[in-house]
Amino acid sequence: MTLHLNGREKALETFGWTGRKAKWIALVCLHSGVFTRAQATRFLDTHHERARRMAHALVAQGLASEETVPGIRGIGRVCRIYARSLYRALGAEHIRHRRMASPDVLLRRLLSLDYVIEHTDLPWLPTEREKVRAFEALGIGRELLPSRLYRGVAGDTRRYFPLKMPVALDSTRAVFVYAEPGHETATALRSWGATHRGLWHALTRLGRSVEAVAVGRTKDETARARSVLRGWAEAAGTGESDPAIRNELARIERAILQGAVQILEEFGGLQAALKRSVALEDEVRRQAERGAVRRGRAWRTTRLAGALYR
Repeated sequence: MTLHLNGREKALETFGWTGRKAKWIALVCLHSGVFTRAQATRFLDTHHERARRMAHALVAQGLASEETVPGIRGIGRVCRIYARSLYRALGAEHIRHRRMASPDVLLRRLLSLDYVIEHTDLPWLPTEREKVRAFEALGIGRELLPSRLYRGVAGDTRRYFPLKMPVALDSTRAVFVYAEPGHETATALRSWGATHRGLWHALTRLGRSVEAVAVGRTKDETARARSVLRGWAEAAGTGESDPAIRNELARIERAILQGAVQILEEFGGLQAALKRSVALEDEVRRQAERGAVRRGRAWRTTRLAGALYR
């Protein structure tokens, strides 16, 4: 299923592409701009040779290039769809996917596409504009969306969801995908999470279940990501503190203010009561904190598992 394309693949008929192949091209343009033959073979449910011929046809039309990527080995040739006219037909003329990219960015795009291939039934929001509009429609301001300010000769431009990772949203849940391009630490993953935290909390308050997925190639990558994501989910509290705890804290505070020695002695004296109040305040804050996500998980690719940096 590719319902999130909303029929945009029909715009590719003028380029001679229809049916499942048109959907594949639209999917690639909107989610990554690049693909491998193995990925095309999987989506099209066809023979590898047919995927090869499709890539060659795109190149012959002047819509794409296919080459071995300097800096990455183990995934074969990568097809990059770059024709502005094709992206314009899809309503995504200015998306940066069609441009050349560094090896780590290119691998991140391929990993993102790989996850979407296996979850085409999700209501993905492919473009920056669609993401921003969807969250604004929920009453979530742009100040809570991850963004980056780009400075240029023509002026400054703020881009939202700058990493262009997959996001899906429906009436009950939101799915955010992070693609791990091969870093040896979880710093980048934690940074990505930090930029989304305000948005995730806002969605939780609106009753949406938030799910974060980290896509990786190796056991080490997915294990490291799983540890981080588990922490984000396990930090969940109820959102409200226990009334009994609040009552006990209030009782101590009143006793201190009123100098009620008899009540303070119940806690072991003034110093012990003060220590107890600090502990209770910490517990109130802990219980009031909600986890960043309801569910966090790691997903390991097979088609790109052999990708290696030179």
